[in-house]
Amino acid sequence: MKKKLIRNTVSQFKIQFHQEPDAVFLSPGRINIIGEHIDYNNGFVLPAAINKYVCFAVKKSAGTTIRLFAADLNDYYEFESNTKLQPIDKTWVNYLIGVIQELKNRELHFSGFDVVLSSSIPMGSGLSSSAAVSCGMAFALNELFDMGLTRETLARMGQKAEHEFAGVNCGIMDQFASVFGKKNQVIKLDCDDLSYQYYNAELDENCLLLIDSCVKHTHLTSGYNDRRQEVESSFAIIQKHFPDVQNFRDCTSEHLAVVAEELGAVRLKRCAFVIAEIARVGRAADALNEKDFKTLGSLMSETHRGLSNDYEVSCPELDFLVAEAQKNTAVFGARMMGGGFGGCSINLIKKAAVPDFINQLKTAYSREFGIELKYYPVKISKGTAKIKKTW
Repeated sequence: MKKKLIRNTVSQFKIQFHQEPDAVFLSPGRINIIGEHIDYNNGFVLPAAINKYVCFAVKKSAGTTIRLFAADLNDYYEFESNTKLQPIDKTWVNYLIGVIQELKNRELHFSGFDVVLSSSIPMGSGLSSSAAVSCGMAFALNELFDMGLTRETLARMGQKAEHEFAGVNCGIMDQFASVFGKKNQVIKLDCDDLSYQYYNAELDENCLLLIDSCVKHTHLTSGYNDRRQEVESSFAIIQKHFPDVQNFRDCTSEHLAVVAEELGAVRLKRCAFVIAEIARVGRAADALNEKDFKTLGSLMSETHRGLSNDYEVSCPELDFLVAEAQKNTAVFGARMMGGGFGGCSINLIKKAAVPDFINQLKTAYSREFGIELKYYPVKISKGTAKIKKTW
């Protein structure tokens, strides 16, 4: 699959620009084992890069023209490198020009260049194709023009591109996982200071299976930004009463009890989820490292209940998929993953049980919603990287 993606991207580059690329890069999507909606709350998360990628074929050009081609969309965009960039009505372009504008803001020098990108990350599935696009672009240009930027800087640039050009006020987790991923390891990331630690993710006879609900409700962006505003305004209230509380990791249920009336019922639920989820991440990292899959699965299922009932970012389709999975004795745990309101559930399941599980779930889901679900077995992979010239 990876080799095919590279070959196809290079082939499209040759067709579009009538020459060979200088270099090819792969930028992975990500999963998050646990710690959903916690990155922008300065807590801990447990993501990993996966073997689904955005592939970039790139080449310097002599002039100042920048040419971008999205092979999967058969869509082209061109502009001059000295242009002051603003968001446009092409979503895929915004992730790229957001990165380019950030390079310009940093007064980093580059000439014109050509880019073709193509992806094996299912769009709208919650696997963070957007972070793979923005970070892959940043990584490729850093290498192509020898800018000397660190991986952390590249991740932050990808995040800023999403904030300023895509209108999603996301945390840093997706970009960090895409850039820093390692094969068969998850990252316990401290989203406050970006310190991190790798944990073993060898699953033995088990695997991670993503079930795609094949729905994406329209309030993903607005709902995500609303949740962020809710918890930020809540924390301001908490800190007004408890100045020593520096972030949600310092916050307890006792703190919430004192400010419950001022928060109101909705914001109280949001904060309760954040505090509980931060506590689950450390336990989940230890369980994974110790191959205690029963405990890990139980924690994942707890997270889903919190996301559905307290944070309210699930949807009927995801709740159904998780409930059906939890009935199956071969499934250790399941939960929705990503921003919410659609996308995928992540399931920790015995490998041998996957075919029967998929068949049963397909039938039940089609009967309930009239939708044919998709599924993606995933492996934990390394982060964004330049590919050796084998095409």
